[in-house]
Amino acid sequence: MSLDSAAVRRACPNAEISTFRHMCRTEVERFRSALQDGAPLSVGCTQEAALFSELAGERDAPISYVNIRETAGWSAQGAKAGPKMAALLALAAEPAPDFPLVSLSSEGVILIYGRNERAIEAGNLLADQLDVTVLLSRPEPLEPPGVTTFPIAKGTIRAATGHLGAFELTVDDYALPRPSSRDKLIFEPPRNGAVSRCDLILDLTGGAPLFPAHDLRDGYVRADPGDPTAVLRAVLKARDLVGSFDKPRYINFNAALCAHSRSNIVGCRRCLDLCPTSAITSNGDHVVINAEVCAGCGQCAAACPTGAASYTLPPADMLLHKLRAMLTAYHGAGGTDAIVLLHDGEHGTPLIEALARHGAGLPANVLPLGVNEVTQVGLEAIVAAFAYGAAGVRLLLRAKPRHAPVGLGKTTALAETILTGLGIQGPRVSTIETDDPEELGAALYDMTPGAAVQHPAGFRTVGRTRDVLRFALHELHRGAPAPVDVIALPDGAPFGTLEVNAEGCTLCLSCVSACPTGALRDDPERPVLRFAEDACVQCGLCQATCPEKVIRLVPQIDFRAATAPARTLKEEEPALCIRCHKPFGVKSTIDRIAAKLEGRHWMYPNADKRVDAIRMCADCRVITMSEDGFSPFADVSERPAPRTTDDYLREREQETKG
Repeated sequence: MSLDSAAVRRACPNAEISTFRHMCRTEVERFRSALQDGAPLSVGCTQEAALFSELAGERDAPISYVNIRETAGWSAQGAKAGPKMAALLALAAEPAPDFPLVSLSSEGVILIYGRNERAIEAGNLLADQLDVTVLLSRPEPLEPPGVTTFPIAKGTIRAATGHLGAFELTVDDYALPRPSSRDKLIFEPPRNGAVSRCDLILDLTGGAPLFPAHDLRDGYVRADPGDPTAVLRAVLKARDLVGSFDKPRYINFNAALCAHSRSNIVGCRRCLDLCPTSAITSNGDHVVINAEVCAGCGQCAAACPTGAASYTLPPADMLLHKLRAMLTAYHGAGGTDAIVLLHDGEHGTPLIEALARHGAGLPANVLPLGVNEVTQVGLEAIVAAFAYGAAGVRLLLRAKPRHAPVGLGKTTALAETILTGLGIQGPRVSTIETDDPEELGAALYDMTPGAAVQHPAGFRTVGRTRDVLRFALHELHRGAPAPVDVIALPDGAPFGTLEVNAEGCTLCLSCVSACPTGALRDDPERPVLRFAEDACVQCGLCQATCPEKVIRLVPQIDFRAATAPARTLKEEEPALCIRCHKPFGVKSTIDRIAAKLEGRHWMYPNADKRVDAIRMCADCRVITMSEDGFSPFADVSERPAPRTTDDYLREREQETKG
């Protein structure tokens, strides 16, 4: 393949660039020489990474490895791939932060769930390595084993929860076989609601899986009982799931930022609706994420409007650092019309390598960037890519995804709306859903990239996802070809304003108490409702809480909101205490209450002092009641009799007959 060292030097002016023909063989001494100065080292080869790491030994300075062969050089446009190689080398030099781990432990207690002798055969294969129990759902007639090496029972799993090392199953129609069974298994009378706990589940029923997104549930292995090869693979996989295993804690969660609920009223539930494994559950005012069940799709973090849920592999700001390094180097080396191709390692990397080995390879302007899961990509990454000068973003998915990428679809639709509103036309953001390298190549070579922003941004920011997104949007707006102040967004967008029917609003300020971000604000000195649009995440808690139902959400992005002061939605004259003259409420509300009660309520016949107490602040009202010996029943001649349950039932019966 061609190596354009001049392009790499233009993009990396402060680095020493060396090219080789056989660095892992005849020129290996030059690699050893490069190790001597102790500087950070990037090697443009992944095939021989093990050899180079062995040669490097316990070197303190980091070594990064990057594939510039299958991703750049092996291509029909390989001669033009110098800027891309520079971009990939710059990308590899970006440090990868550590991420927290979750430990799962399995002692090998396995439940094999099946319908026929296939489940018993699997039990025989595993009995020497694991603690086996076989559960048969509506079993066919089966001959009893001559020697009982593991328990066999019948039953149907009604509910299943848990993960590797901690499954709990509820079984109906549960029964053990009679030891006296002769030519076929005869079971005892069944019972419902039996509970079973195990470390592993091998599902050979061929029916519906026990878990949503079952491929992502650690410890749950499933195979078609009619496919002997698949059953054998499942048995071998289950056999190895004994011991302690570490998995990433994919999501960091800050409950204080969660906008799920307040006072038992639900607002935001984006993560609950998107989680494919049901790892997220409601827990009062916020949600809870079960790290042991979480499979790392990242859709919750991408959709979370407040940043309460944030991805760790890598964090959102680190992903932006990678995009910045890659696109800055690409443009510095003279590259144009950059298309960022986001892909995962399990599906995307083999597809790209197959295209390079057996097809035309990637186009020279397509920059592949590997992520843990494509569905983790949020709006901030897409917006930042365009702000850094990308002409398009493509997201590579499986033809049949293991879980529905609903959240990613909403993210790309939202990004398209913003880009179109800023004059960045064309299908700039889209998915490529294929398992065929030829289809991938055709989709990439058929692209017609549009014009990128004229002056790519160079910002480098750190912080929570929401803060990073704000900054990326500001930079994109600054460099857009047709910037506008306000863009209308689809429902569910994490930005927007409110419309309040001022005539119906009583300034009860329930919405202020419910708002989790401080977008709605009051003033302790006077009755006023204010709104800061930049802080609003459109969670809907204010709308759901408002007793008068006068609030309406309006999704939009106003690029002036970051610097705009909070605006007043409604303001009224304060009610002044008639005794101490301190403001204590809304004058119109107090007047309305007094007018409704005076002379119309049995406690307020025509007594001025009783009505005057309503026009006092809480402190003065207590003082007045104490001084005057105020009693609600004094001087009341027509006090109604207390109502009982019989009164309500009698009235209800009369209404029904009427």
